[in-house]
Order: sequence, then C-alpha cells, then structure tokens
Amino acid sequence: MAEIVSFSNQKGGVGKTTSTLNLSASLAAADKSCLIVDCDPQGNATTGLGLDPSSIETGLYDVLLGGADPRQSVCKTPLPRLSIICADTDLVGAEVEITSLDEREHLLSRALSPLSGDYDFIFLDCPPSLGFLTLNALTAADSLLVPLQCEYYALEGLTHLLETLAAVKRSLNRRIELSGIILTMYDARNNLSLQVEQEVRDHFRQKVFKTVIPRNVRLSEAPSHGLPALLYDIRSKGAQSYLSLAQEFLDRRKKS
Repeated sequence: MAEIVSFSNQKGGVGKTTSTLNLSASLAAADKSCLIVDCDPQGNATTGLGLDPSSIETGLYDVLLGGADPRQSVCKTPLPRLSIICADTDLVGAEVEITSLDEREHLLSRALSPLSGDYDFIFLDCPPSLGFLTLNALTAADSLLVPLQCEYYALEGLTHLLETLAAVKRSLNRRIELSGIILTMYDARNNLSLQVEQEVRDHFRQKVFKTVIPRNVRLSEAPSHGLPALLYDIRSKGAQSYLSLAQEFLDRRKKS
C-alpha cells in the first residue's frame, strides 16, 4: 500500500512544488515507485516535468469531478519509476464546483483508492492556500511534509497550517501526522536563515529534517527544461541536497 504524502504550505514561493518534484524524483532514482498528483490549478508540477496542462486529455479535474478512471489519467515522466496525474486547465474551476457536493472533502481520497497498491509513495502537490483542494489532500494523506522557507514570516504561516492540520485530524482524517519540515531556500551566509533554522529546530526538534535545501540556480532552472534537478544537473548542490533528503526520508521510515 502506498504512503500518501501531502506537500502543503499556504504561503506561496516556499519551494513546495520544487520539493515535491525533486524528492519524488530522488526516490524514483532509488528504485521507489512514485506518483505525483498535481492538485494546484497553476500546474507547476505538471509543467516542471515537461507536460502541458492544456494538452492533457484526462487530468485531475476529470478524476475528481468527471468520473474518470484514475489509472487512465496517469502520465509518464522522464524517470521510469515516476508518474504524474496532471493538473489540467479545468482544475481552476474545481474549488467552486466542489463547494456544492456532498462529502466534498473526500473526493481525492476516493479517487486515489484504486491506485494505492501500484506505488510506494503518492505525493500530493497542494495549492498555496487552504481551500477545498488542499483540504482534500489533507483528508487523503497519511502524512504531511511542510517545505519552510528560511525567511521572517515563515513561522507565522506554519502556525496556521498546523491549526488546520489539527482540525482535519479531529474531524476528517485521524491517521494524518506531521511527517517532517523541510528547510528550503537556505543561505548559510545569511544570519536570518541561521536564526529561522535555529528557531524551527528548537520548537519542532526531530520533525525538522537534518538536510537543508540551499538557494541554487540550477534548482531554479530545471523546471523550465521540464526536468527534475537530478536529470538537469545531478552535480548541482540542489540536486545533491534532494538526494540526501530522499535518503533521510527513507531512513526515517525504516525506524518507524
């Protein structure tokens, strides 16, 4: 059975999609079968793997609201053990349509059920908001990973997210747990990065991954080429950091 992992942070620009793409790609390179579900109408995970949302025949909208078979919506990527259910252009209107449905928080959970035996990990790339698409992802997930940018307002956004997580755990999904916090856009030359890192580690302790993700030009360039960083430039600091993160991610699961 796949572990379903939601990448969520309602603050935009924190490296959420970058982390989704590159952690899953690094795990796929380690021979773990992974599926990304692009839950963000912006479709950055889709384009970051070289796919065009406007050309997708069956995307997440069709799976959630059109009754499409989720297996028929899975697309291949440049890595053999990494697949994706894309965000199609119709997903923009999904938030409004979901509002009027019964059991609207469980649409994604039901849609993913037929796929759970096909993968080791299913990663949900959420929008930078706490709307119904993100709520569906938290309701479907076994665990939550939070990419956290090493900047001043980072902890404020994290507080709101954890309040939402607690509410989801109480009323919709008792099994979900905070799996870890990933420090992103880290600059060791910047005192603010060091201060944010120390504060987060003091407060959340073992929940924070030891591996930090640096600011890295090659990491930023890779999505424009439709590739994860390890295929774009495996020697770059960004690619190497995500490979280290993948190993730490797997090591944690061996211990639990």
